[in-house]
Amino acid sequence: MPAPSFIAACVQTNSARAPEVNIRAASDLVRRARDAGAEFILLPEIVNMIEPKRELLFQKAKNEADDPALAAFRALAGETGAWLLAGSLVVRADEEPSMLANRSFLLAPDGAIAARYDKIHMFDVDLGAGERYQESRSYRPGTKAVTADLPWGRLGMTVCYDLRFPHLYRALARQGAAFFSVPSSFTRPTGRAHWHVLLRARAIENGGFVFAPAQCGEHAEERKTYGHSLIVDPWGEVLADGGEEVGVVTARIDPALVAEARAKVPALASDQPFD
Repeated sequence: MPAPSFIAACVQTNSARAPEVNIRAASDLVRRARDAGAEFILLPEIVNMIEPKRELLFQKAKNEADDPALAAFRALAGETGAWLLAGSLVVRADEEPSMLANRSFLLAPDGAIAARYDKIHMFDVDLGAGERYQESRSYRPGTKAVTADLPWGRLGMTVCYDLRFPHLYRALARQGAAFFSVPSSFTRPTGRAHWHVLLRARAIENGGFVFAPAQCGEHAEERKTYGHSLIVDPWGEVLADGGEEVGVVTARIDPALVAEARAKVPALASDQPFD
C-alpha cells in the first residue's frame, strides 16, 4: 500500500544572537504550522543563534545534553505530536570540545531524537565586497551521510552549503531517501544567484522532494540572509516559497510522486561507473 499524503511545513525565521529569543520565536511558528495541519515541520539552519562574533559564539554554545534549544524543541515535538526537524543547532563538538558542530536533529512526535546529522561541507567562501565566511575555523565537519525513516518514507539529511555537492544527495537517494532536508541560512548574493536553481536541481536529479527552511532578513553585524524557504516536488516544481519575511509555508506531499518521477526518468538506475 502506498504511503499516505501529508502536509509539510517550512518555518522561516530571523534568528538573533540570544538563544532564548530564538526559541520563543521558532516555537510560536511551529505551533502555527501545526495548527495549519502540518505533520512534518522543519526549522532553518542555526536556528538557536546567529552570533557572528567567534568569541561570543563559543561562550554561548552548549553541549548537546545542555542545549536549551534542543530541550525546548524536543518538548515542542511532544506537545504538538508532529515530526520536527530542528534544522540545525550550534553545539559543542562531542569529541573535540575546542570546536563546534552544526548539527541537525530529527525529533519524533514523542520528543525522542530520531536522527542527528553534522554538516559535512564547511562554508569557506569569499563573496567580495568584504563578505567572507570561514566556518572551518569554528566548526568540525561531519563525516557521515545520514538517513532516517519517517512514516511516509525515508529522509536524507543535509544542511545549507551541502546543497552544492550533488554526490551527497545521490548517496542519500541510493540509501532510499525520498525526501531531502536542506535547512539553510543562505547569503543574499548566493541566494539570488543559486538558491532556486540548486534546490530544483537536487530534486530533479534524484526524483525526490526537497524541504528547505531558511533564515531571512537582517541579523547581527549586518549579516543578511535570503529567505525563500522552498518545498520542491520530484519533478522540480516549486510547491511553496516563503518569500522574504518571517513565517510558515506548507504543501501537501504525495510520496507516490517519487516513484512516478523515478519511473519516468530512471536516472538512479542509469548511473554508470567511469574513470
